[in-house]
Amino acid sequence: MYICVEDVSVNYQQGGSTFEALKDVSLSIERGEFICLLGPSGCGKSTLLNLLAGFEKPARGRVFIGERQVTAPSPKYLTIFQNYGLFPWRSVLHNVELGLEAKKMNRKERRQRALKYLEMVGLVQAKDKKPCQLSGGMQQRVAIARALAAEPEILFMDEPFGALDAITRMKLQDDILRICKDEGKTIVFVTHDIEEAVFLADRIVVMEANPGSVQGIVKVEMPHERDRTSDDFIVIRDKVFAMMHLKKEKTVEYYI
Repeated sequence: MYICVEDVSVNYQQGGSTFEALKDVSLSIERGEFICLLGPSGCGKSTLLNLLAGFEKPARGRVFIGERQVTAPSPKYLTIFQNYGLFPWRSVLHNVELGLEAKKMNRKERRQRALKYLEMVGLVQAKDKKPCQLSGGMQQRVAIARALAAEPEILFMDEPFGALDAITRMKLQDDILRICKDEGKTIVFVTHDIEEAVFLADRIVVMEANPGSVQGIVKVEMPHERDRTSDDFIVIRDKVFAMMHLKKEKTVEYYI
């Protein structure tokens, strides 16, 4: 397995008590998979993502990417958050070049690579604009281009489209699916939206709270050009919805 989570637990201190954010979570992810972590608020989705990205450490258990145990963030994998994290004083082009500057890439190569990924997200024409001149959806596309320009092996995405309107969100879902399949990226994507998970994922990891744990895993065996109104899509959506309203004694893997 490319990513392996072994019996991981995370605890937080709240006042004089201990809160179990995650308990005994195990998960494996293959290279090139698109995985959605789905569940209600407080189920530990973002905590699990932060563990994978190296931002947090478990109280128990271990996380591996390849043969390396994750103990800190790495430039081989990047995280895209709901807030875009763009520098307002830099142009779109220079925002995308930011990570390449840290790699000491020369100016010509930086520009060529930044333009390549701006073209991929459809924003070459906006390269000289400042972030404040862009819509929320366009700013998120700049953030995606910036992450892709660094050419990471893995993208971790924490509800990146959650603050956007429904039409823009669907457009960006199409974009990220197309781009990352073309690029062969491994993606772990946090969402609380069932339809978003069914549209994007190869597998959906359904999580539950109190304590945060994996309730079940749904393998979505549909072609990636998915129709949100098709019978197959609706059947899977309804099964995931039903699953989220059931308590499981142990993790179950479904093939739908």
